[in-house]
Amino acid sequence: MFQQIAADEPPPEGCGAFVVIHEKHTCKTNEIKKLLKKATKRPRPYLFKGDHKFPTLKEDGPVVVLYAEMGTKEFVKFHKILSEKAQKEEIVYILRHYVQKPSSRKMYLSGYGVELAIKSTEYKAVDDTQVKGANETKEEEDDEEEKEIDVQGFLFSKLKQMHPDLKNNLKEFKKHLIETTNNMEPLKVWELQDLSFQAAARIMSAPVYDTLKVMKDIAQNFPIRARSLTRVPVDKKMRNEIEENQKHFNEILGIQPGEARLFLNGIHIDLDFHDPFSILETLKLEGKVMHGLHELGIKEEILSKFMRLHIHPTDDSYALDIRHSSIIWVNNIEQDHRYSTWPASYQELLKPTFPGVIQQIRRNLYNLVLFVDPVQEDTGDYMKLAELFYHHNVPLRIGFVFILSTREDIDGNEDAGIALWRTFHYIEEEYDTSQAFTSIINMYHEVKDGNVLTVNHVKDVLRSEYPHADIQSILDGHSEYDEGRKAGATFYKKTGLGPLPQALFNGMPFNREEMDAAELETVILQRIIDATGFFQRAVFMGLLNDHINAMDFLMDQHNVVSRINPTILGAERRYIHFRSTSVPFDVEDFSTFSFLDSQDKSAVISDNMKYLTKKDEDALYAVTIWIIADFDKPSGRRLLSNALKHLKTSSHTRLGILNNPSSQIKEDNTAIARGILTTFLTQNNNNLKSFLSKLSKEETAKSLAAGTKIAKFLIPGMDDDTFEKKYNTLGLDLIKTHQMFCQEVLKLLPGQMAVMSNGRVLGPLDENEFYAEDFNLLEKITYSTSAEKIKAIVKEMGNSSKSGSDLIMKIDALLSSLPKTEMRQDAELLKEQHSVIKVDPQQNEPFYDVIAIVDPLTREAQKMAHLLIVLKDIINVKLRLFLNCRSKLSEVPLKSFYRFVLEPELTYGINKHLPSEPVAKFLELPESPLLTLNMITPESWLVEAVNSSCDLDNIHLQDIKGTVIAEYELEYILLEGHCFDVTMGQPPRGLQFTLGTKSNPVMVDTIVMANLGYFQLKANPGAWTLRLRKGRSDEIYRVFSHEGTDSVADLTDVTVVLNNFRSKIIKVQVQKKPDKMNEDLLNDGTTGKKGNQESVTRFSEEIPIEEKEKKSDILNIFSVASGHLYERFLRLIFPQNHDAFCPTSYKNTS
Repeated sequence: MFQQIAADEPPPEGCGAFVVIHEKHTCKTNEIKKLLKKATKRPRPYLFKGDHKFPTLKEDGPVVVLYAEMGTKEFVKFHKILSEKAQKEEIVYILRHYVQKPSSRKMYLSGYGVELAIKSTEYKAVDDTQVKGANETKEEEDDEEEKEIDVQGFLFSKLKQMHPDLKNNLKEFKKHLIETTNNMEPLKVWELQDLSFQAAARIMSAPVYDTLKVMKDIAQNFPIRARSLTRVPVDKKMRNEIEENQKHFNEILGIQPGEARLFLNGIHIDLDFHDPFSILETLKLEGKVMHGLHELGIKEEILSKFMRLHIHPTDDSYALDIRHSSIIWVNNIEQDHRYSTWPASYQELLKPTFPGVIQQIRRNLYNLVLFVDPVQEDTGDYMKLAELFYHHNVPLRIGFVFILSTREDIDGNEDAGIALWRTFHYIEEEYDTSQAFTSIINMYHEVKDGNVLTVNHVKDVLRSEYPHADIQSILDGHSEYDEGRKAGATFYKKTGLGPLPQALFNGMPFNREEMDAAELETVILQRIIDATGFFQRAVFMGLLNDHINAMDFLMDQHNVVSRINPTILGAERRYIHFRSTSVPFDVEDFSTFSFLDSQDKSAVISDNMKYLTKKDEDALYAVTIWIIADFDKPSGRRLLSNALKHLKTSSHTRLGILNNPSSQIKEDNTAIARGILTTFLTQNNNNLKSFLSKLSKEETAKSLAAGTKIAKFLIPGMDDDTFEKKYNTLGLDLIKTHQMFCQEVLKLLPGQMAVMSNGRVLGPLDENEFYAEDFNLLEKITYSTSAEKIKAIVKEMGNSSKSGSDLIMKIDALLSSLPKTEMRQDAELLKEQHSVIKVDPQQNEPFYDVIAIVDPLTREAQKMAHLLIVLKDIINVKLRLFLNCRSKLSEVPLKSFYRFVLEPELTYGINKHLPSEPVAKFLELPESPLLTLNMITPESWLVEAVNSSCDLDNIHLQDIKGTVIAEYELEYILLEGHCFDVTMGQPPRGLQFTLGTKSNPVMVDTIVMANLGYFQLKANPGAWTLRLRKGRSDEIYRVFSHEGTDSVADLTDVTVVLNNFRSKIIKVQVQKKPDKMNEDLLNDGTTGKKGNQESVTRFSEEIPIEEKEKKSDILNIFSVASGHLYERFLRLIFPQNHDAFCPTSYKNTS
């Protein structure tokens, strides 16, 4: 990947290593300083997720990208200079691997299957051309080909060693035995009936260490093993056990006889979807968890319990609890007379209706809350929208929260918002809420577009509709209609919602795009339709019945919170990792601490951390919160004070502190920090809590700064002598240790604040960003998502309170840091004595628990047998493979030979220097059948045969002398995607994309299909730029957003990085430009004609006459549609390497 990126720079000529500093290149170290001077004035380079970044705290310095080959002199020279600058935080240092002269030798790949299928010869399609020269290949006879498999009882590799003088005779004898053994005469129907059970009996009769190899041999060479299987007797005990297990699996997992499943630690590995590369990723993730838990002392069954915990949030969208007194509800669907004719039973939801119809039920199922400032310009639009829903009897309960001034004595004659509030309450008290709402709407109808509500608008409506009202007494500063005015502002602040206006549907906030007043009506109606499905499921499952209040049911859902804080609820989460330290370290030994790596630093800090809890009791705490701040600064003390407020009401949390000084550490500027740390080290829980509250007050800080001794602030009950002695001898090393941990592990700058919850880092935080309500929310999220489940298992283990609480924190940090996986399934076997292949793991080591279910005579068995052999060789595995046989077969289950190319490790060839290439070898094949070679590769690979000694579609070994050799090449890896027009919600049919690099913008192109907006492009490892094609596509459309890519979502040039052998699927949303809304992409704008005929005509006209004459001997093949499948069809029908055809040129004209 980096090689392609380097080539696109491009590298200076003759340089083995070079640096790029904001678009300037050099391969001379003495020019770096000069290029850095004005680097920040030039465009900053884009950094990829896979870039190797030298660890620094500051990210805003100039970026220096080094392209070099590690280990070379040039690399060492550059690295020394750049690493020194990075350590001084002068630059951001990025390394990308680059080889000046890469080897021309191509790398052989593995991770694919090869099939030799037996063709039906009902009609013959044999290659009648003469293949010359290619069949004179010398047959290889290395030790690898002489497999230790007997041929009718003879081991020919041993015989050749014992009798080397009879080598030719033994070869002829072996050939004779193979020809008589590999009898491929069709089997009778009665011989097929029990063939699967007979294969299982053959496998189970083999030695334990050979069972997987025997299964692989039978499955991959079935056509020549079938005859011998018919003579194998089937043990009745094995048959009965298989049938009992099949019944068991059918009941718990719905698996039928003959079906295949593979479970890795309970995760289902679908072999049709997963390839070796994705399986390797799963192994890495699972291995990280298992080894992490093992390091924490978790073993076997308990380890398996932790692995199976589902601890990730099920839903990323959170709802706010809207059961609050400050919300003014305009209507109540359950009580208002205007809805009295509507049915009240939830069962009405299950009655059939036309699509898009909103059912009218007398329940508060749909609730809209608007947070508005009455004097904002766009408030009128939202009020009119509420009026629209209200007067059209949409089953939507509407509520308002007015955010008003909180000043005590304020005159309604001066503030329109206050005037509106007092008028509303006057009308509500004198008449009713409905009439008050109507009057408010009339006020906004008086406001002209672009203006805001004024006091005069309020007075005009009061005069016209309520002529007897005393306007002055209603609006003045001593109005009796002012009650509850501040509640809305208080509630709004408590919710943590963003800038006004805000809207909540059943507690869920709308994003900024949805808050467009012109679009909000459609968005709300869609939300109602979506919520209807949720309620229908709840009624059907019995979770919602007529005795349950709708609002309580909604607000009791798991995703409802008391405050919306994006820092806590955001999807991106950062965790630190702990490990158990074998050697105890003193946290005050700064010199030793500085040499530890980040995980050991984390372990030392966590093992030496002292905690504050609500009660002075010995208990397990599920949530561990660390406060990181400079406690000698007001902002740090406020954060601590808020945490202490939360602790008064919490029974799940314990609190620890880390000091992160903002300036150089001295005794005079760390008085409060040292006081806090000393209190943690010397005092009991109750005294600690009281003294911390005192130290966090501003008057205490001012007194200490004025020279007052800290002993003056000690409270009754504290151990004064112990405190003073420790305070005077504490020194500064402990604070230095804290500061180093904050900077090197938490990546915080001096003085920055953060909060940690069970290893999750939230920060850096701004001043006044974290309140007591945020700590409540953080505890709720941490406890309900993961900590509660982990605590239950730790409690079973019988750990003590301190070590148990530490263990909960460390396990939570480990498990929560991993990506979300599929639900794990329990696939336990009922019996495993006669029909299960067993491989036991090494003792006292973490192991992968693999359950395989497969019929030995299926396509899945051909692949799975080899895969399990490889897994057994490379990882510590506990394997249970159940032979899920089918009975009463009526046709041959397998009609092909198969090889899976996947090696557990590098193997070396004859010269022992270079690794031997991974290849698929088919030996001892019968010569009579007609065979065809198929490559079964990962879905995203485009492969092509580049060298073959015969027609690979018609291989007849009787007509071929020597060995058949075929060499394939991976030409491209597909980049796939889906594209939609955000305005129309439909695929932009005919839209064209191009893929290229900075230096070559158009290397390949494609067209968006009408079917699901699908498109695909040929690519290779590297960084690519996806653009709209110049012309009609670029003129009419612009890229609106994109997902699954490697660039920022709002960039019009989409960067896509391919850094592995797996397919990448992206999603692109496009939008028509404002002045092109009525343009049609397939219309050229002049003739009005549509279709592909013109484009094909134009394409042919573009080819110059001399080119036409020059290429008259080339067969041009036009594909009416493009795509992976079509290209494969074309290559099968018109093979490019076949002598019978003239040169071919492919054109896709979708």
